[in-house]
Amino acid sequence: MKNDFIAAISQLCSERGISRDVVIQAIEAALISAYKRNFGPGQNIVARIDQDTGEARVFAQKQVVGEVQDSRLEISLVEANKVLPEAKVGDIVEFEMTPKDFGRIAAQTAKQVVTQRLREAEREVVYAEYTDREGDIVTGVVQRIEPRAVVLELGSKVEAILSWRSRRYSMVLSS
Repeated sequence: MKNDFIAAISQLCSERGISRDVVIQAIEAALISAYKRNFGPGQNIVARIDQDTGEARVFAQKQVVGEVQDSRLEISLVEANKVLPEAKVGDIVEFEMTPKDFGRIAAQTAKQVVTQRLREAEREVVYAEYTDREGDIVTGVVQRIEPRAVVLELGSKVEAILSWRSRRYSMVLSS
């Protein structure tokens, strides 16, 4: 299954033209959101995905302190030394909190976060492609004519909207 997960990430990257790091970061953010939704928002949570195996792990980070005020964010030096003998006050200690089963609501939250992040990444790719072409002439195919605009297809994922303003056309890109 792990290799299928990595293969799916690679396929997603190639189909959408998004870097692998952006997809991994989106999935990690989704895992954090799902964890917090399932187990409460009061902790410092970090998610990591091994890019070779596809293994996802969730960690709670706690700061080592002399006297614990908030057990969700802090750990005493004595307790920290049991886990990490070289820990000292001010260090951050991580505890693996990877749940066995997230549940349906957490999975839906993760899906929404990943979808949103991927859309943002796609918009950034399109913007980066066309931002330095301002003032250039580009060709497109008219898709439809609306009362106040003409919609053109510039590529597989890019539409341009030519709006009628003071007898001149100006172009607004959308994806």
